[in-house]
Amino acid sequence: MNRRFLNQWLLAVTASLFMSVPVHAADEAPDALIERLTREALDTMQADKAVQAGDVARIIELVDEKVMPHLNFQRMTASAVGPGWRQATPEQRKRLESEFKTLLVRTYSGAMSQAKNLSFSVKPLRAAPDDKEVIVRTLITGRGDPVQLDYRLEKTPGVGAGWKIYNLNVLGVWLVETYRSQFAQEISAKGIDGLIATLTERNKSNAVANAKPAKG
Repeated sequence: MNRRFLNQWLLAVTASLFMSVPVHAADEAPDALIERLTREALDTMQADKAVQAGDVARIIELVDEKVMPHLNFQRMTASAVGPGWRQATPEQRKRLESEFKTLLVRTYSGAMSQAKNLSFSVKPLRAAPDDKEVIVRTLITGRGDPVQLDYRLEKTPGVGAGWKIYNLNVLGVWLVETYRSQFAQEISAKGIDGLIATLTERNKSNAVANAKPAKG
């Protein structure tokens, strides 16, 4: 499997994380949750023409409505920002979460057309009944070799209790850690406000690129 196709796989399977449909099931097992979300995500991507076309506005709408309940997105953002998160003000944290979400959505919006004719299986869960954090491992099959996709989840109490996704791994690469190395360089050079400014500018550039009509 060549690097270009690996990148397409990474985009497509990560896009499935951002297209999941929630139900209120605090007692749902983590592997059952991932199996359901993956199946519903693939169904959504293949049925929704706007999603297939990479319509960012539609994808953001679906993310806000259907995805965020299944993510601990504050933890994802905090982990990606790293030690600088502790020094960030509440307003800076809010901006970081917003810009990071937009970055992820715009990055993966173009991957929807790649998520076709895929099948998947969930590997047996290796976890104790009282574990609060687990890894659910899946195998995505399509063209070429199967791709392993792992999810890190934590069990949350209180309102909206249940298993929440806070990271995922494709072929040994954890999403949050990938961004952490990029963000660390920005923070070291420009501070938290500099990182926010960089993310904002990148999102603006991505918006302009997405708005350009396709050639041909």
